[in-house]
Amino acid sequence: IEVDKAKIKVISKLPHPTTVKGIRSFLRHAGFYRRFIKDFSKISRTMTHLLEKNSPFIFSNECIQAFRTLKEKLTEAPILITPNWDQPFELMCDASDYAVGAVLGQRVEKHFCPIHYASKTMNQAETNYTTTEKEMLAVVYAFEKFRSYLIMNKSIVYPIIQL
Repeated sequence: IEVDKAKIKVISKLPHPTTVKGIRSFLRHAGFYRRFIKDFSKISRTMTHLLEKNSPFIFSNECIQAFRTLKEKLTEAPILITPNWDQPFELMCDASDYAVGAVLGQRVEKHFCPIHYASKTMNQAETNYTTTEKEMLAVVYAFEKFRSYLIMNKSIVYPIIQL
């Protein structure tokens, strides 16, 4: 599965949003492809905050950089493979101060190939977790997200622990 070449030109010429409605529209369309984009929630976080109630609309340099990064990721999204149900799945999980993410994949000729990416921002309570708790939150989130792939199949989990 890969990006539609006809849409790359359109995406690359998009100007950055100038209204809340524009941000909502862009994030909705970009979110449709979030399974292709590693750390989608982490990247889009600055723009997502502008959608919060009573948040002043200031499209900062951080927002512009996030917008450009998402556009780049949308036009250069990695090729995802279809699952081979006879092979074990590999799950790589990670957490930052404000987001968790995971990639589900399999080995093809000893090379890791992604099947699906997933990420989400943490709520206020989760941001107070210790580093270990955040890493475990990432693993739990990944198992919930990829349950249909992992249930009744051999799986290898790699939590990325920052020491």
